[in-house]
Amino acid sequence: MTASIPRLKQRSEFLRVAGAGHKFAAPGLVLQARPDDDHDRPFRVGFTVSRKVGNAVARNRTKRRLRAAVEAVMPGMARDGHDYVVIGRAATLKRPYAALCTDLETALKRLGTERGKSQARRPAKNAGRPAENEGSAA
Repeated sequence: MTASIPRLKQRSEFLRVAGAGHKFAAPGLVLQARPDDDHDRPFRVGFTVSRKVGNAVARNRTKRRLRAAVEAVMPGMARDGHDYVVIGRAATLKRPYAALCTDLETALKRLGTERGKSQARRPAKNAGRPAENEGSAA
């Protein structure tokens, strides 16, 4: 049995990750990520599922499926020094487990927070393009 993954438990920790603005929505889940100043600290993960997904039984099943996917994928892919929030969606319950794992892998890659990738951020959408007002005669 592997060691358990450190968890986010307090509301303020979830809000801090959500406030960072880095998220990727996949069919089976939404992944939010936030880098921390302490890059030597192991990554932490929090789980949340809203009441829109269903009753308590459905929400708990959703969280169990997400925890299993995180335990299978993130130890080898998630970057230390990051906090992650995994949000369950209505499709999480019906989505095949392999597809959930693929969704999580894709989300880590798209957010640029998988292990081994540089910290460099992508250029802004308008990088290299002149501003709308630039160069035009008024």
